[in-house]
Amino acid sequence: MAKILGIDLGTTNSAMAVVSGGEPMILENAEGNRTTPSIVSVSRAGERLVGLLAKRQAITNPQNTVFSVKRLIGRKFSDPEVERDKKMLPYEIKQGAEGGVEIKMGDRWYKPEEISAMVLAKIKADTEAKLGEVIEEAVITVPAYFDDSQRQATKNAGEIAGFKVRRIINEPTAAALAYGLNKQNNEKIVVYDFGGGTFDISVLEVGDNTVEVKSTGGDTHLGGDDFDKRINEYLIQEYKKQEGIDISKDPLALQRLKEAVERAKHELSTSLETEINLPYISSDASGPKHFLMKLKRAKLEDLVKDYIG
Repeated sequence: MAKILGIDLGTTNSAMAVVSGGEPMILENAEGNRTTPSIVSVSRAGERLVGLLAKRQAITNPQNTVFSVKRLIGRKFSDPEVERDKKMLPYEIKQGAEGGVEIKMGDRWYKPEEISAMVLAKIKADTEAKLGEVIEEAVITVPAYFDDSQRQATKNAGEIAGFKVRRIINEPTAAALAYGLNKQNNEKIVVYDFGGGTFDISVLEVGDNTVEVKSTGGDTHLGGDDFDKRINEYLIQEYKKQEGIDISKDPLALQRLKEAVERAKHELSTSLETEINLPYISSDASGPKHFLMKLKRAKLEDLVKDYIG
């Protein structure tokens, strides 16, 4: 029997899984990672990049690097949320012929579902390479608050990528099913989802082999990326005090620091202190300068306390 791919199409990162031996199993992508950045770009050489490769040049090529497209998919250009995002996103967006959103990448304009389809196409190709078989069907998760237009646009993205989309399923429902909570009776549970770009919380009622979403809430503009930004700003200020150099104006230095900060944040989940070491990040009249700073978990918690308090 052919496998059906389960896809978490996230705002910041996406993941793919199949059921093996009755249990869901996350698959690694071509880069060997369990998540794929939901980022697409056109490089300066005109090459399309998807996932990690696109992420690595996001700061040095901001206008042609599209991220957080999930916030735009299925929405009208006149939507207040789109107006809010327009002020924050570095790439250009405009109103499409049917009142939707179009995104400029390279010398072309794309619908959000076309950008998402590029991420899904990579996921499909990586899965087929990993399993050694053709995958034609998929189940794709969406936030519980997605309306019919957003769900249909997500389904369209899957079909553009070459999938027959069997079902669009709520993310908290998928989480409940994956943990086997549908086998328990008369339970009310809370699914807490703090992602890279969004924070969602849902109350579900489980019983009689059904999972029903009773209530949803959260913040569509709060996630781990905001934590990274706070750490970045703090370290840039500290480096300026230490060396008298403002690296915020250097895209290459910023790209290196951004990647190091994300790693440091992950390390602080299990350690009380970590070190950020970036040789030759800048220079002045005296020669090259290195970036070497320690970051404590307590400092991280202090930097983001207004987000989590």
